[in-house]
Amino acid sequence: MNLAIVSPSQKAYSETFIQQHKNIPGVNVKYYYGGLIPGFLEGNGELVSLSLFDRVKRQLRLKFKYPEFTWAEDGFYKSLKKQRIDCVLAEYGLTGACVMKVCRKLNIPLVIHFHGYDASKNEIIEQYKDSYAEMFEYASAVIVVSKVMENKILSLGCPAEKVVYNTYGPDPIFYSVETIGSSKNLISVGRFVDKKAPYYTLLAFKKILDFHPDAKLILAGDGILLSACKNLVRYFSLDENVEFPGIITQGEFINYLKTVRAYVQHSITAQSGDMEGTPVSILEASAAGLPVISTLHAGIPDVIIHGKTGLLCEEHNVDEMAAYMKAVLDDRSYAVKMGKEGKKNISNNFNLDKHLGILSEVIKNAVKNQK
Repeated sequence: MNLAIVSPSQKAYSETFIQQHKNIPGVNVKYYYGGLIPGFLEGNGELVSLSLFDRVKRQLRLKFKYPEFTWAEDGFYKSLKKQRIDCVLAEYGLTGACVMKVCRKLNIPLVIHFHGYDASKNEIIEQYKDSYAEMFEYASAVIVVSKVMENKILSLGCPAEKVVYNTYGPDPIFYSVETIGSSKNLISVGRFVDKKAPYYTLLAFKKILDFHPDAKLILAGDGILLSACKNLVRYFSLDENVEFPGIITQGEFINYLKTVRAYVQHSITAQSGDMEGTPVSILEASAAGLPVISTLHAGIPDVIIHGKTGLLCEEHNVDEMAAYMKAVLDDRSYAVKMGKEGKKNISNNFNLDKHLGILSEVIKNAVKNQK
């Protein structure tokens, strides 16, 4: 069975969950990328290599043969036929809405995988409202990664029988990490964007330095809010206690996890409506055996059990998050105990094999049931 995975980006550092989908069992994956209508097939290069003049000529010809297609859609259409694709897995709702026309023309089943902003950002929901409605009607299945997202997709009009709840699974390498919580360091990994609110994590951390002046906060990643966070650190004279290592590799993340006391992340619903799906870094940290201090946001309460595998505060409650940071820094054994429970919870309920297995069944059923 030939599966086309379609993603806007080829290898975005924050999209490891999409790269994992190349390992869905029982299918031969062809990975398309480069825009909402993909321009490239991994290993084969560009789908349509034309000058601007040739693109215009091709578009004029298409008006007679396939008047509904752009030149980019035509290139994708021809590639799907050539590769004998049996099913398309669209990463993000926007991608699904944009490739639906081609899938329908070829009568290829379409599975949509929502991830976060595509199901929550107000501007996106308004702009794609009609396209989403048409997509939900055609799609064989719609994958969501949190219960909050499931409710959102249902409210947008997706038939309940098409919605499949399937949280990500972390790379199995994280289960082999031995965490000992020997340092008083806390770590957060992710993009510096509104919904991750790294400034709240910083403000909470500042409050616990009166009790643990030797504590350290590691904020890894990059993004639009990085400079603002660095300015906050400078303003509050926290340079000795806060580290910004930038984008880190999986190996570097694992090395940090071995000694830090907890993983911290103050996710919120941004003013734009943008929300998390279920943050993969939280799954990875918990799988490694770290307690997670975060918020009651999106899919985080689905995978972190408050008081057992981590501590979850209300969004925007900096004082509560600071109290939770202090609790794990005050008592290393308490942190280690929660971390061990977290490792068991993720391994038993949210492992990668389960996630990929569900996707495999959804795709096989989509092909089987396509009229």
